[in-house]
This record gives sequence, structure tokens and C-alpha cells, in this order.
Amino acid sequence: MPATRTLDPAAVRADFPILSEPVGGQPLVYLDNAASAQKPERVIRAVDHYYRHQHANVHRGIHELGRRATEAYEDARARVAAFIGADPDEVVWTRGTTEAINLVAGAWGIDSLDEGDEILLTTMEHHSNIVPWQLVAARTGARLRYLEMDDEECLRLDMLDEVLTDRTRLLAVTHVSNALGTVNPLAALIEAAHAAGALVLVDGAQAVPHMQIDVHALGADFYALSGHKMFGPTGIGVLWARRELLEEMPPYHGGGEMIRVVRRESSTWADVPHKFEAGTPNIAGAVGLAAACDYLTEIGMDAVQAYEHEVVRYAYECLSAMEGVRVYGPRDPANRAGVVAFTMDEAHPHDISTVLDSRGIAIRAGHHCAQLVMEHCGVAATARASFAFYNTREEVDRLVQAVEAVRRIFA
Repeated sequence: MPATRTLDPAAVRADFPILSEPVGGQPLVYLDNAASAQKPERVIRAVDHYYRHQHANVHRGIHELGRRATEAYEDARARVAAFIGADPDEVVWTRGTTEAINLVAGAWGIDSLDEGDEILLTTMEHHSNIVPWQLVAARTGARLRYLEMDDEECLRLDMLDEVLTDRTRLLAVTHVSNALGTVNPLAALIEAAHAAGALVLVDGAQAVPHMQIDVHALGADFYALSGHKMFGPTGIGVLWARRELLEEMPPYHGGGEMIRVVRRESSTWADVPHKFEAGTPNIAGAVGLAAACDYLTEIGMDAVQAYEHEVVRYAYECLSAMEGVRVYGPRDPANRAGVVAFTMDEAHPHDISTVLDSRGIAIRAGHHCAQLVMEHCGVAATARASFAFYNTREEVDRLVQAVEAVRRIFA
């Protein structure tokens, strides 16, 4: 095997303009990457270049700018597909993971599920991988079931035989928890679901920024991701699905570009993936996301994963050692990616976040769109520090010092 590349945090930090800008007169420590990651200069330049030199609508005009825009748009699809180990015609552009999951719910779920069928979710899911299935269940009569978590906020695989039945048609599961950082054992989950005759949808929003993803090797049926989590623009994301599923699914939205022929009473559809891309797309977002993929490829996802693993491990150990601080999620750092969520005896998470913000440290406080996780943990909210490859051990030290300051203020 090739040696793992090493990552120079000082060098990559220089690629992100916002990281050198002070906040409130203090150096910025940005630890809210699970909400949205910052953008490297390359992505900013790619979007700027598109609008300055390539912009027109795609797949429509036969003029030169139309050709440039279409070429940039489809080239971006190919580059993003290569980044996740997919074929370009399996990559559907969406606004993000939320829309990608809703697309599957609306185009596959409504059409494929009947009364008595079961959808298996987990109590670890982001609301975006719960609410669409609740809506589908209400319309089709399907039943929702849940795989629970254990005391370390890992999924209870011992429950699979109980909740995965011959009525299960879909397992919808997050790859990495946005609220806990738990990395789920997808190989075991996918094998079990397929053995039961169910399809598998994976919410990959929190996984793709932290580890190499090969959707074909993974073996799931659907995989969703968001550009803004992986250092690309907002408003762009991807649904990957097996081509035969995309061929079978009806369109999700109707309108321009997703049709082949329109008659008075009926229409026929464009080939996949364009069948699912009605209207003028986020062309600049696609271009920017492709630039982000190129940037991550050059750094090396092996280097990203190895470096982040050490920073997150250090943060977990430092916070866990503090009196009155409870850290949630797996104790084994090998089962954790990107996130360290915690509470304090002395202060509410919103108070923690406010004090940290006054010191230039950006974290998120709240339920993180994962209220079932909060219910399991017995809290209303947590403080969440979420990391990227541009964060450093020195920033972890500043975080810990600020948490100590919170203790002094509220003790």
C-alpha cells in the first residue's frame, strides 16, 4: 500500500482567506465545520471565474457562452463523480443532502412503498433523514422503525434481528453522526439490509469531508452529500444512486431540461441524471464543488483523515479530563470523526457558546437538528466543537482554556 501522505496545517490554513481574519479583534478559531466548512481560495476563484468568463444557461443555447457553461457544468459532474468513485451519469445535482434524501423519498418512496412496508431509521439521524420518511409513511401507510443507540452513542447492532424484518424495504442511516461524530459500521448494516431484501440510503454529509468515499465499493443503493460541508459552495449537493434505480424512479420535479418530448396530455423524460434536474441548475455551485474535490484530492483524503483523527482525539481527551464536563459519543477515537459534543454542569450550551464567541471561538450549541440524539442523551442541547483539517492542537488548547473560563464565570 502507498504511504499515507502528511498534512501541513499551516500550509492549508493559508489557503482559506477567512481563517486569517480576526473576529471581535481576536484570531478566529472556527470549530463549526459540521454546520458548514470554510472555503479555500481555489473554490472562491473557480466560482468567480465561472461568473466572469463562462456564465450562460446550460444545455440550451448553441452560442459560445452556452457551450462554455455546459462544458464547465458537465465537467464538474465528472470530477465530483470521480471523487466519490461513481460514474457521471449516476450523479444527480441537488441543493444538498436534504434535497437528495427528499428526492429519494418522493421519487422512490412514494412510488415503491405500500401499507405495512417498513422503513428502518436510527435514533442517530439528522432530521433530514427522518422527516421525509415520516411524510412518506403518512402517505403510503408504511411503518417507521428505529435502531437504537447504546451507552456510548453507537448503534446497537444486536437489535438488527429485531428491527430488520422481511417487511423492511429501506434502511436509511447516517454514515457519520452530525451530533456525535460516531462513525457507523456501514459494511455490516448494508450486508444485513440487503440480506433482508431492503435497499440502503446513506446520509454522507458528515463523512465525505473526513474520509475517502467509494460509493461502488461501499455497496449502498443511495448516497447523499452536501457541497458546503466539504469546502464547496452552499446550495449544491449530490444524490448518487445505482443507475438501474435512477432509471426506474419517476421524476421528482417537472419543468425545463428534464423532458425529452412534451405533448398535450403526457411527456417523456430525458436520460438520467438529467431526468431529475428540472430548471436552471446551480451551475456555479457545481463548478465550485468540483474545485473543492480537486483541492481535497491534491491534499489526499488519507492525509486529511489521519491528521483530523489526531486533532479530534486530542480534543476528546482534553475535554473528557475536565471536571464537570461530559463528552458524548464513542470513547474509541477510531469510531469518531470530526465532532466532539459536550455539556457542562455549570452552564447551558448556549452560555458556553456565547462565552466562547466572545473569545473568537465559533462552536454550535443546540440540538443540532438531531432531537432524537438529545432525547437518548437525556439533554435538551449540547455544545459541539466540529473540526476540519485546518484546525490545530493549539486551537484545541484555546477551546479548553475558554471552557475553563466558562466554569469560572458560572461557578
